[in-house]
This record gives sequence, structure tokens and C-alpha cells, in this order.
Amino acid sequence: MRKAFSLITAIIILVFMATLLTLMISLSTQSAKQTGDLYLKEQTELLARSATEYALLAISGHKSDTANGCVEKIYIKYPANSPSFDINVSIYYIGKNLPCTTSNILDNNIATNDSNATVIIDTIVTNLQTEEPIRYHRRTIQKP
Repeated sequence: MRKAFSLITAIIILVFMATLLTLMISLSTQSAKQTGDLYLKEQTELLARSATEYALLAISGHKSDTANGCVEKIYIKYPANSPSFDINVSIYYIGKNLPCTTSNILDNNIATNDSNATVIIDTIVTNLQTEEPIRYHRRTIQKP
């Protein structure tokens, strides 16, 4: 009788240890995936911030007049040799008597000079090489 209880106790301990080890393995693989996803998310946010700053630089360096128009869209592939990220920047203008096309002007009758030539920059960064695509959208209002 005593040997039977020892055998049952040993089986229960083995099942408990197997369950505990299975739980530990599943948690360790889950944390590795979360670490990779967090890295890609942070990289996506940094690329969105950089693309917004690049758009401001492009606006500042572009001569806006009736012949040249305004900067409307910027497309970037990062990195250039084997793109992992697709970055699309759309620029909308708010101001008075702007030389831009009507498709990217939200308002062309602003009464205050302080708000003239204000831009709304929509930056969308998409990761191209993961099975669960990461898409990050950033909207900023800037005065170049």
C-alpha cells in the first residue's frame, strides 16, 4: 500500500514539474518576441520623427512660388539598399495667398500673420519585413 502512494506522489510531482517547465518555456519565448516588437516599434517612432524633421528641412529649402509650387509629398525607403521601412510624408498648408495647389491647402484665408504658412505634416511609417506589419502615424503642426 505504501509503494502505491509513493508512485502516485511521484506521478503528481512529475506532472506538476512538466506543467511548470512548459509555462516557463512559453513565457521565455513570448518575452523574446515582445523584445523584438518593442525594438521595431521604437525604430518606427524614431524614423517618423526623423522624416518629420526632414520634411521641415525640405520645406525650408524649397523655393515656394507660383512656378515651383509647394512640397506636397515625400516618399522615403529606409534603408536605401534593402528597404525595411516605407515612409510617406504628406504636407498640408494653412495660410494666406499661398502659391500651392488646392489639393494640399486646408485654408488659404488666414487673417493673422502669425499663422501664415503653417504646415500640418502627416508621417506614416510602415514596416515591410515582419509577419505582423507595424504601421505608425504621426501628425504635427509646425511653423517652418
